[in-house]
Amino acid sequence: MSTVPIPRPSDATPAATSAAMRGFVQWIRGAAPYVHAFRGKTFVIAFGGEVVADDSFLGVVHDLNLLHALGIRLVVIHGMRPQIEVILAQQSIENRYQNGMRVTDPATMDCALEAAGQVRSRIEALLSLGIPNSPMSGSRNRVSSGNYIIAKPMGVIDGVDMQLTGETRRVDTQAIQQRLEDGDIVLISPIGYSPTGEIFNLTLEEVAMQVAVRMQAHKLIFLMDADGVRNSRRHLLTDLSTKEAEALLEKPERLSPDVRHYLPCAVRACDNGVKRAHLLSRHTDGALLIELFTRDGVGTMVSATPLAHMRSATIDDVGGIISIIEPLEEAGVLVRRSRERLEAEIERFIIAEYDSQIIGCAALYAFPNEGVGELAALAVDPDFQREGYGEALMREIEFRARKLKLKSLYVLTTRTSGWFLERGFELVSVNDLPQEKRALYNYQRNSLVYRKNL
Repeated sequence: MSTVPIPRPSDATPAATSAAMRGFVQWIRGAAPYVHAFRGKTFVIAFGGEVVADDSFLGVVHDLNLLHALGIRLVVIHGMRPQIEVILAQQSIENRYQNGMRVTDPATMDCALEAAGQVRSRIEALLSLGIPNSPMSGSRNRVSSGNYIIAKPMGVIDGVDMQLTGETRRVDTQAIQQRLEDGDIVLISPIGYSPTGEIFNLTLEEVAMQVAVRMQAHKLIFLMDADGVRNSRRHLLTDLSTKEAEALLEKPERLSPDVRHYLPCAVRACDNGVKRAHLLSRHTDGALLIELFTRDGVGTMVSATPLAHMRSATIDDVGGIISIIEPLEEAGVLVRRSRERLEAEIERFIIAEYDSQIIGCAALYAFPNEGVGELAALAVDPDFQREGYGEALMREIEFRARKLKLKSLYVLTTRTSGWFLERGFELVSVNDLPQEKRALYNYQRNSLVYRKNL
């Protein structure tokens, strides 16, 4: 019997294989800083019952498994609204809502408990998969669930008794933390218990927000129908400060139902210590991975403060500055600086950060006796060069030069004269440089000298 050989990677078209491999290597290297930053951090990931019911849910489970394998501590919170509605319909029990929340009478509570058991069992079963030749191969996930949420009745809202619909009173953070330290994935249903033995039906988003805040989670992530937050022009907003988000919520009619539902909880979480909240589409395959391990992401990220800012550099930033300027030094655009020199001159540098990563730098060398300064080592990560960070760094250097009462600013360049001319610098001669700088001028580099009066 003849057999057909299975082609090995080396049998594929060399150019195609090479391009695919380069892309893979580039992605892995680009993801590495995020892997280091997230290891040991706690993520709260929340999604509705419709996510669990969808055929694509197995892909979400594969991604959760990968995050867990990378050392991220996962608290998974599921909803169950569609599952409850199916059971209510089967038993001919009326669906009742008040302000978008279910009114939970005892019969509805029984249906909610049945739905919670179904959904929790499905998630636990999928997280237990270990099928060979699949993304779950070799995984040994332990899933822990329990009475982690202490609840209280919601009471009467606009004249309607919400009965067994409740809200979070306390989160057993110590028990959750212990399970996470043991290496478990913690799975929480939106069901709460009172000290007197009552059971309450809670809302997914409120439980997720409360758990994230009280666990001081690194991230709170919602999977939803919309692909994120869009502005009035329907452009996706990839990042928002909580103040910007609150401004959008003042006109809720412009937002999708899911965003109106989840964005307020994202804002509250970030304003109460959660570092980042994310709103992602459940319909995008791999949305969790793309959002977490790429710069641009695929949804909307919310933070208490703007993601991008500038600050004075510290000795801990030397490695990040080197990674920014080293490619330009090798290309001859910037003068080489040793690590020792950078450490000695670090107080002269400012850096631009985006989401805690250094994306640009610049330095101010002052010559106070002559009332002038030099703008040096201006560099921006290639991925951010079209977003105005170079000009922002330049303006910050100009601001600091004015505070030192410097009257003009010099810059030496071999490649970017046009950029500086467009920003108010004018060509001058080497003899116009301050005496101390002129003595160090490298005639072999033959840099052009530009000056801007402040």
